[in-house]
Amino acid sequence: MFHPVSAFIGLRYLRGRSGDKFSRFVSYMSTAGISIGVLSLVTVLSVMNGFEGQLKQKILGVLPQAVVSQADGKTQFDSQKPPAFLSKIPNVEQISPVVRSEAIIQSASRLSAGLMVGIEPKSSDPIAERMMMGQISELQSGTYRVFLGHTLARTLNVTLGDKVRLMVTEASQFTPLGRIPSQRNFTVAGIFNTGSDVDAMLMVTNIEDAGRLLRYSPNTISGWRLFFDDPFIVSDLAQKPLPTGWHWSDWREQRGELFQAVRMEKNMMGLMLGLIIAVAAFNIISALIMVVMEKQSEVAILKTQGMTNHKILAIFMVQGASSGVIGALVGGALGTLLASHLNQVMNTVGLSLFGGGMLLPVVIEPMQIGLVIFMAIMLSLLATLFPSYRAASVKPAEALRYE
Repeated sequence: MFHPVSAFIGLRYLRGRSGDKFSRFVSYMSTAGISIGVLSLVTVLSVMNGFEGQLKQKILGVLPQAVVSQADGKTQFDSQKPPAFLSKIPNVEQISPVVRSEAIIQSASRLSAGLMVGIEPKSSDPIAERMMMGQISELQSGTYRVFLGHTLARTLNVTLGDKVRLMVTEASQFTPLGRIPSQRNFTVAGIFNTGSDVDAMLMVTNIEDAGRLLRYSPNTISGWRLFFDDPFIVSDLAQKPLPTGWHWSDWREQRGELFQAVRMEKNMMGLMLGLIIAVAAFNIISALIMVVMEKQSEVAILKTQGMTNHKILAIFMVQGASSGVIGALVGGALGTLLASHLNQVMNTVGLSLFGGGMLLPVVIEPMQIGLVIFMAIMLSLLATLFPSYRAASVKPAEALRYE
């Protein structure tokens, strides 16, 4: 027998006697319940992480993650070098000038609205990686060419070489005929695909052509667009003060509600699956209460031999918590294994949520899995407190009176 003695007796009670089949069945079911709960929670959270990461990559990889501009929405600059204070912002990967505005685009047959973004045609620009047709080097100043998302191009029924008209109300002029927006014909020079709803509203053109359409003076831009290693860091950076006269805006103004909805759904799924673990923990309570009632005489004998209330408490906590530890570890291991091979499993059973060979996005975060396992173990440990306290409260004289 090893020490401490409480752990030895608790683990021995966990195995149970061969004749006590019902108590052992309840104990096994509570362990299995915790395993299933942890397995489900790990798998679902991994899939939700994948969807969140995919949205982050597809949507926030193209749209300006943050734009720093002067208060009037127009920023003057004398060179291509950004202000020094922008370089001091942490986690910044790329800084470039941008001209942006809401715009209306019209083809020969259709009309639509969206966001016009004027950029410098560099190969390092995020849009270059998502081109289906055309090359970013074709966005030369003075050529008045535009790139459209494939959904927007299909809506307008246009392809490469077609003419479209861009109109911006921001630069409207008053004439004897009324207020007329600034407008100009552009040539469709490229079509991109981000795999998100951005493809239905984004128009990309040369920064100087966009500035002329908006009637900006030379060396005037809307602001400096910033890209970060993690787009979600903007919530912290937005709280930091900027030099006088500068204004901060980020992707949350346009896409904040979408990511809040995804995070809310992720939290609700975690809560509902966490209730499975809670139900299994209550099974531990019922199983331990039955064991305590059965073992009252044995507890009384242990007390008469000098075992303290704290050691009695530890015996039943070890027995109950062991079910939680085993269930949480097994569930975490099986959940990680299932999540990592989820697409293969779905193909094997003939389930496919996407067509065209697309796979279910899965991102396994070890820290998140460790937290789920830890919380399951803690919940199981809490479930043992009341039955263990009842066992420690057994009075030897009363328990052995009729023995």
